[in-house]
Amino acid sequence: MSRRKLKLIQYAPAAVLSRDDFSIFVTARRSADGRFYADLLVSRKVDGRRLFPFDGAPEVGPFNSIEEARLAAEEYGARIVAADLACPEA
Repeated sequence: MSRRKLKLIQYAPAAVLSRDDFSIFVTARRSADGRFYADLLVSRKVDGRRLFPFDGAPEVGPFNSIEEARLAAEEYGARIVAADLACPEA
């Protein structure tokens, strides 16, 4: 009679991410009617995954000033990062 060997599988703990593990890039552009829209890019540095924009992502804007557009995009990017930290998607 032979004994079966058990194979021990160890899983590495998931990397604990922080706000510093994300890149947020914000720019703004003027539309034909003179209002401003923000262009936002949010990506995770550890795996290079782009979190925003995605297919069907909403536009950030319009705003009356470029400062409002940039501020709104920064806040929206911070919410995306917070959501990914709370529940990371693979």
